[in-house]
Amino acid sequence: MDARTLTPRYSVSPQISVEDVPAIVAAGYTTVICNRPDSEVPPSHQAAAIRAAVEEAGLTFLELPLTHQTMTPENVALQRSYYDAAAGPVLAYCASGTRCSVAWALGLAGEVAVSDIMTTTQNAGYDLSGLRPTLEELAAQKS
Repeated sequence: MDARTLTPRYSVSPQISVEDVPAIVAAGYTTVICNRPDSEVPPSHQAAAIRAAVEEAGLTFLELPLTHQTMTPENVALQRSYYDAAAGPVLAYCASGTRCSVAWALGLAGEVAVSDIMTTTQNAGYDLSGLRPTLEELAAQKS
């Protein structure tokens, strides 16, 4: 597991495996969000396999497969509601962690300064500079 913290309550990671679940538990996460469509991975890494291991370990598992086409305002809001409602720290994963970071950034546009969002994601290893115009436009719409 390669968890990268964006906030004390929200971290992102590249694809996890069943073998990562003990480390996820040990790290104190209470919720795992899968943002990776099953069509991208073999059965051993699909949501059902990860869900079974996560839930067996006593954690909450939520699934919201995201692609460029499904990164809609509704899905961004749903992702935000998932981590806002979580009982504790959340680990969201996809192929690299980028989609999870993009969903987080879009969900905060207008509430957190774009420069702070960009710095946070950059510090976590995600270059979202191409998203800056969209974040600025969303922030302007919300002000």
